[in-house]
Amino acid sequence: MASITRRPSKKAERQAEVEAAVLGATERLLRDGTAFTELGVQRIADAAGIARSTFYLYFRDKTDVMRRITENLGRAAFETSEAVTADLESITRAHVEVFAFYRERAHLLAAVVEVSGYEPEIREVWNAAVRRFADNMTRMLEEEQEAGRTSAELVPHTCAEVIVWGGMRVIAHQVATHGPETDLAVARELAANQWFGAFRRP
Repeated sequence: MASITRRPSKKAERQAEVEAAVLGATERLLRDGTAFTELGVQRIADAAGIARSTFYLYFRDKTDVMRRITENLGRAAFETSEAVTADLESITRAHVEVFAFYRERAHLLAAVVEVSGYEPEIREVWNAAVRRFADNMTRMLEEEQEAGRTSAELVPHTCAEVIVWGGMRVIAHQVATHGPETDLAVARELAANQWFGAFRRP
């Protein structure tokens, strides 16, 4: 029997079109140096080429826009480093890739860090994204521990939390305050601290 592929409805197509326009416009405004606190719904709607009333058909408010940007940023960052394995070279390479990823999206990272400081909804979305990294790190540490390659005294979940949350602070600071020419050195230092401090702890 031949399969039937259903085309998206006009309503779904319109929704996807408007949402992409709003997210794209917001990202452009942030890239141009506008702080998220300075962005109003009307300005976002104008930049997206839609009416203010249309904006409210698909978004609750501008915080809803930031929520979706944060979700997309966290998901894409995780996918960038998802293939990391428990060896020093792989961990170093993952950090290099993450630095490159956030360099291209420095305006988004800065906005997420800013807004999560005062907006609980965004803070929880960002925290959930970072927890994915911590969960993955916990799994890797547990596997190494079970294989007898790392210390039996190590507490995988706690160690992963320290590694990931500390690493995110370093990455955000590096991207915001230093040039890309130092990214490799910082990536190597982060990886070495993780590898010798956790995976191969004496």
